[in-house]
Amino acid sequence: MDSIKDVVQQKYAEAARQARSGVKAGCGCGTGCHTDPVTSDLYDDAQAAAIPAEAIAASLGCGNPTALAELKAGEVVLDLGSGGGIDVLLSARRVGPTGMAYGLDMTDEMLALARENQRNSGLTNVEFLKGEIEHIPLPDNLVDVIISNCVINLSADKDRVIAEAFRVLKPGGRFAVSDVVVGGDVPAAIRRSMELWIGCVAGALEENAYRNKLKLAGFEAVDVEPTRIYRAADAKQFLDEAGLSGDTSIAEIDGRFMSAFIRARKPVDSVQACCVSTCCQ
Repeated sequence: MDSIKDVVQQKYAEAARQARSGVKAGCGCGTGCHTDPVTSDLYDDAQAAAIPAEAIAASLGCGNPTALAELKAGEVVLDLGSGGGIDVLLSARRVGPTGMAYGLDMTDEMLALARENQRNSGLTNVEFLKGEIEHIPLPDNLVDVIISNCVINLSADKDRVIAEAFRVLKPGGRFAVSDVVVGGDVPAAIRRSMELWIGCVAGALEENAYRNKLKLAGFEAVDVEPTRIYRAADAKQFLDEAGLSGDTSIAEIDGRFMSAFIRARKPVDSVQACCVSTCCQ
């Protein structure tokens, strides 16, 4: 059986190929979705006009972190799981020529597409890196802001991802990601069905578990703000086909799956605290 990593790579490689052929990638539903419940209508016309169409077509995001992260001129930004580069390119425009935007992705097809989109955009304050979000190939205390768009939920080791994010952020740096979360308990069988319907929710953490993982890693000022709530009624066709629409537990998941903007901050004194211990010796 393929590992989670292999499945994700296959999915994102196919999304890159679709984008090159002019087909919009989607999170789930196969060809039965008229509107993808996760990825549709995330970027306004002005943002769409500022970047290559292929970057939007390849996006499998569940939010628009660049619109919410309050990026400032001169900042260094890192996008975890950057895909076709849409959020990296938007970030590069926001931080300007004195700033820098990095994109990290493990899929060759997505990296090739992202670099092509960068060339077409004319932006030079951008670098796309190959690697895994569990092992970020950047030094400690380099990044002002970490963004990500519906990728952390797909990792099999979220604790490692969050620890790596904490490591590369500067003291006072910001964690500002869009991700799918679950509000409360969901019956296992129904959760699996919803994960099939909305492919990008697979592996989504429960909201309080997400908060706790960030706090345990050392982050402060943790906040989870829902941005898009998914309703069971929206999945009626899929659930009918799966023979689950009459299940009484369907009501239990209505509104439980949601896109959210997740904020946290690395404490300003985190380096000083570290150097009291053996980690700086």
